[in-house]
Amino acid sequence: MTTVLFIHGTGVRPPHAETLYARVTASFAEAAPGVRVVPLDWGERYGARLAAGGASIPYDGAGATERDAEREEDDGTVAWERLYRDPEAELALAAARVPSGEIPPGAAFPDEEFRERLAELATRGEAAAPELGPGLGARAAALARSPLLAPAAEAVDPEALATLLARALVAAVIGEALAEDAPVIPDGATRDAAVDRVAQELGGAAPGVGRGLVGRLAARPVLRLGSRYAVRRRAALTGAAHPAAGDVLTFLVRGGPLRTALRELVAAVEPPVVLLGHSLGGIVALDTLIEAPLPGVRLLVTVGSQGPFLYETGALPHLEHPQPLPAHVPAWLNIHDRRDLLGFAAAPLFPGRAEDIATDNRQPFPAAHSAYWTDPAVYRAIAERLP
Repeated sequence: MTTVLFIHGTGVRPPHAETLYARVTASFAEAAPGVRVVPLDWGERYGARLAAGGASIPYDGAGATERDAEREEDDGTVAWERLYRDPEAELALAAARVPSGEIPPGAAFPDEEFRERLAELATRGEAAAPELGPGLGARAAALARSPLLAPAAEAVDPEALATLLARALVAAVIGEALAEDAPVIPDGATRDAAVDRVAQELGGAAPGVGRGLVGRLAARPVLRLGSRYAVRRRAALTGAAHPAAGDVLTFLVRGGPLRTALRELVAAVEPPVVLLGHSLGGIVALDTLIEAPLPGVRLLVTVGSQGPFLYETGALPHLEHPQPLPAHVPAWLNIHDRRDLLGFAAAPLFPGRAEDIATDNRQPFPAAHSAYWTDPAVYRAIAERLP
């Protein structure tokens, strides 16, 4: 009788572990009758935990929570966070306001002058704020063509609009740098000084006049709620997230006891043995096999696993790229869903040694990372390759 030794992934703890094991066991009973499923329930014993009760989390007390949230709102940090994601958010909000009045016959449209100034700024490239890095000129040229500019110019006064445009430009440059993982990002004081200079280039008032504009134009109640919730709940959020991220870090740094537990369980069950690992469980299975042979293991199955990625990046503990997979590692089936951002391909890195199967459980990420165990195609693929 084949024994499928199931190794769960990150963050799995009771009572969810029992539900997962029951589902996997029932699905194998249907897809491969006679197979025995044995779980390696490692989360509680070998997984990550906040040993000091979360003492490392800085925002814990209720008083500090409120003060920190208010300070974030006062200095505009939360508003800038939104602008980095959507640089024209404030401009769109201004454009949605009631226009200040009708344009007299023969008068120039309010946005014409701003489009000209933006076009002029674009020709100067990064000269107006070189400390921001590249991109200001291109962003100014794009903003000069924005359809939001005309309604915003009709709804707010010129000085306010100059500041709105400057904030949009600076946010766009910094937001792009963040998206590209730039190693250096301007601090708040540098950013605000750049806004002042760009605003003046666009016809704005003296430095600092428009810095509080977001309080009148942006959706402050929504931003305030997001800020206070995030700060207030930091302890809870960290506590909820730490098993998943912490499990990976714990294994990579101190994975010896878990590898030993896997070896002991393999020795205790009836061969032939199939190691079936999900996510971090696949990393555990792969790395343990690479470290030394596991007698009786005839097939390795990794599902939604990051083992190939760790190998390619040099983070897999017992095999460094481009070292080949040891000859004692058995046949390897690697299953990943097309939408699972945590599932990686193995065959391109281990040609002839690993077989990839791409499934589609029709779930978006992150649901796609956990939906393998209700997908019949996963069990069929494994059943067809059982020893």
